[in-house]
Amino acid sequence: MAPVGGTAVQDHVALAEIELCGELIIAASAAQERLSLESIDEVLRVAEERDTPGS
Repeated sequence: MAPVGGTAVQDHVALAEIELCGELIIAASAAQERLSLESIDEVLRVAEERDTPGS
């Protein structure tokens, strides 16, 4: 049974992962062929993480 009173807990990391998975699924479904590793990195914004100062 769901708790009463609106005590929803949000896991921001899990929500971000779900969003990225959704974006990857959309990109894969729109692609004519298998996504390359570079394309996957682009969708997941891996390069942006590497370029961020202090990471």
